[in-house]
Amino acid sequence: MSNEFPGWHGTTIIGVKKGGEVVIAGDGQVSLGQTVIKGTARKVRRLSPGGHDIVAGFAGSTADAFTLLERLEAKLEATPGQLQRASVELAKDWRTDKYLQKLEAMLIVSDGREIYVITGAGDVLEPEHDVTAIGSGGNYALAAARGMMDSDRTAEQIARDAMAIAADICVYTNGNLTVEKI
Repeated sequence: MSNEFPGWHGTTIIGVKKGGEVVIAGDGQVSLGQTVIKGTARKVRRLSPGGHDIVAGFAGSTADAFTLLERLEAKLEATPGQLQRASVELAKDWRTDKYLQKLEAMLIVSDGREIYVITGAGDVLEPEHDVTAIGSGGNYALAAARGMMDSDRTAEQIARDAMAIAADICVYTNGNLTVEKI
């Protein structure tokens, strides 16, 4: 049996782009080991650097994610309206800065036109099929959403339905959603 402190688990974040809108949704559960610590965390945020609306969702350590969101905001202020460039600059810093390398989080970000996943491996990924998901229930939500993309559901309906499916399967995901549309 391991003596290690149990890791933080949890979160499912999904981004869906359809019909001229992007929706990012996230659940509210925070778990420590096998214990639910909080059920109403807000892991999807709206940022407005330089007057440009950005929606971001995060999975992983909350403190680490907020550090990354602050860095992203600074990059966006330096390159107003250029989410891709700011995301690449953040990923470069994350990959090369010794302090940032220790951060354990992932981000889904969107300006309403594009949607990206930013990882600590230096990746800025633009999803295929206009849907992406991260976190412990991310693969469940992604599969569910992909199956609904050809339906007549809106981006928000797909995100909500996919999150409900993930919450039914992943013990680290609940149905208490934060949904931001851009």
